[in-house]
Amino acid sequence: MINFPKNKYVLQAAIIFSCLLFFACENDQGEIDAWTRKEVSVEEAIGVNMLFSQNGKPRANLKSPLMLRYQGDTLLTEFPNSLHVDFFDSSGKRESWLDARYGKYFESLNKVLLRDSVRVINIKGDTLSTAELWWDQNAKIFFTDSVVRIISKDKYIRGGKGLQASQDLDTTIIKNPTGTVLVGGAVL
Repeated sequence: MINFPKNKYVLQAAIIFSCLLFFACENDQGEIDAWTRKEVSVEEAIGVNMLFSQNGKPRANLKSPLMLRYQGDTLLTEFPNSLHVDFFDSSGKRESWLDARYGKYFESLNKVLLRDSVRVINIKGDTLSTAELWWDQNAKIFFTDSVVRIISKDKYIRGGKGLQASQDLDTTIIKNPTGTVLVGGAVL
């Protein structure tokens, strides 16, 4: 048996309060999206000069006028206004350098995507030019599926599509070479 309150005002207040609770439980999709939306914070740095080292030895020095670092699900660093990187060998001497108008660093992959007028030059004067290039920091290699051009003092490769090269450009493999190739003084 249900016992109802003896005071009719208490009963009326309980019924009104229950109705208010029932009708107040409405979820607006916009409010839910606002509460669950993931915020991406952006850090901005101007006049960047970063030195990367390994075991206390300098490995690379990056310079850029603007750096944007996005902290969301993945850490991403963007260089929208150009970048210059000097690479060093194990003794600390500069072995090569690169310039690009745009770069994006994927921290979880340790890879950098370079775009727009990418040039890599080593100390011998070998020059790699392409529109898009990936740099794998762990493997210390460059790779791309884009059109490339490599110019060196002892051989001239007019162009090709696709490349894998060591960071110092001593070893380069063009996947689909095209054009004139000078090897050992003979044109092929």
